[in-house]
Amino acid sequence: MNTSPRTAKRYHVCVLAVVLLSCWIASFPLAADTFFFSTGNPNGLIATVSRVASPGKLETETADDFVTTQPALITSATFIGLLPSGTPLSDVSRVEIELYHVFPLDSTFPPDGRVLTRTNSPSDNNFDARDSSVPGQLTFTTTLLNASFSAGNSVVNGINPSPNQFTGGEGSVSGEEVQFNVTFTTPFDVGVDHIFFRPEVGVASGDFLWLSAPKPIVAPGTPFLSDLQTWIRTDGPGALAPDWERIGTDITHQGPFNAAFSLSGTIIPEPSSLIFLGSALLACIVFQRRWRLQRDPKKR
Repeated sequence: MNTSPRTAKRYHVCVLAVVLLSCWIASFPLAADTFFFSTGNPNGLIATVSRVASPGKLETETADDFVTTQPALITSATFIGLLPSGTPLSDVSRVEIELYHVFPLDSTFPPDGRVLTRTNSPSDNNFDARDSSVPGQLTFTTTLLNASFSAGNSVVNGINPSPNQFTGGEGSVSGEEVQFNVTFTTPFDVGVDHIFFRPEVGVASGDFLWLSAPKPIVAPGTPFLSDLQTWIRTDGPGALAPDWERIGTDITHQGPFNAAFSLSGTIIPEPSSLIFLGSALLACIVFQRRWRLQRDPKKR
């Protein structure tokens, strides 16, 4: 039985459609495409503590935000801050990274009213975390950028619930400017989202103070319209948590501020696009098989 010209034409049209569809899919981001975000370089306006708990010191968290416009795997990060002058980089014992949604996700709502506002703050609870003290989660190195760097103001201990939230800050600070280079052994898998990034550092003596970056973000940073300011809280007995306060608007009446960090990774292809392509290829295979059976009925 010979294949009719009409059937052959349909087959060739199917092949052409799949080729064109493949070219269209190729115009979309694939897994090898890069995700990158940065707030830019430190501007020296303020430095704020972000430390793990230690004897006599509450855990204190500073967080700043970023956005993802496509699903991504975040595989690495950098953040820049101050260590006390003369601190050997080997004294850094631990790095912990947490990701938070924007309030009221992952939070008690309504809030408890101990701060001026929770609008645009990080949520009560993180939705994902990595810790260098847990095998297989993250590794880090440190790079000394400047042996002496100063910030015009600081927030270390003056983190109080309303109505005592305003302190003006705790004055200028100096120290070693250090960049932390973090590799996520287990990457963060995030969707299209608005997320707060919170690094913490454990140091044998003294504190890590995260340096501010320009707000609004400027080159070489990655500006975005919904950029929020940095927030801070203490965590532990008698602490501010689960609430957060704005470092600029609430505590210092300066700024508002961003914090110096960057994120890198890869874009995840949209599942709908891959399903679309797979369906088209499957349809073409089925059509091709029927065409061959029509040409040679003995293969049935």
